[in-house]
Amino acid sequence: MTFSIVAVDKDKKDLGVAVASKFIAVGSAVPWVKLGVGAVATQAWANLRLGPLVLYLLENNYSPKRAVETLLSIDDKREHRQIGVVNAGGEAYAYTGSKCIEYAGHLAGDGYSVQGNILTGGEVLESMAKAYETTKGELVDKLLAALKAGDEAGGDKRGKQSAAIIVLRPCGGYGGCLEGVDRYVDLRVDDHLDPVNELIRLFKLWELTILEREDPGDVVDLPEVALEVQEALAALGYYKGDVSGELNRETVEALTEWMAINNFENKMRSDGKLWGSIYRYLLEQAKSAKRR
Repeated sequence: MTFSIVAVDKDKKDLGVAVASKFIAVGSAVPWVKLGVGAVATQAWANLRLGPLVLYLLENNYSPKRAVETLLSIDDKREHRQIGVVNAGGEAYAYTGSKCIEYAGHLAGDGYSVQGNILTGGEVLESMAKAYETTKGELVDKLLAALKAGDEAGGDKRGKQSAAIIVLRPCGGYGGCLEGVDRYVDLRVDDHLDPVNELIRLFKLWELTILEREDPGDVVDLPEVALEVQEALAALGYYKGDVSGELNRETVEALTEWMAINNFENKMRSDGKLWGSIYRYLLEQAKSAKRR
């Protein structure tokens, strides 16, 4: 009922799972991740106990293969199970039971595994593996590329309904190490006609709002764009002063308020510059407000 990928970036210590299915809220059942330990996707006739139990065994120095085989040896429905596992060291293992509904299979590579059942064919997994291996960027970019490739190759042969992605990174969550959190990306689409593309849309908003990974060169000097910023903030109701193009205190205060209201705390700067992504979003918001 599902196609998924588990993977690790050993350099950044990211661990993650991405999954899609013709199943309500697949993100509530399939992905299990523990920082510094591993990532698990348990699917087909999913045994939800397998996720935390595999992670427990990995944390106690079991290999992915040994962990899975140990648990399935006492599971009387093991031939209906499918599971993909990767540990923090990059060792991957997958299992597909003989009674999983066709097409069912898996492919394990360096630091990742893709697996699926009730698929349109083996090309789904092949496309996912290729996309993962050839996509540049962080683990989250590679996982989303793999999921999209699997979706475009046919995905679940019953149709589409839900998708999810979770990536953990040390100090990677909102607030960073100050809050001691590690959920770098955590998004779900529980019921949608096009869940994978909706997940990608949500990630773009997450990236804009939460992630601090902008291109260092993608900045604008506030004094140089003060007129456009004033016009945009005025259109949105934040700026009440003269639209003169002079970067005054009132403009800075209005911009700070707009950024706080839009949850851009992570993107505020104190060097007289504005991230290009935030600048473009501000202009887009103002343009939309003027059309209403």
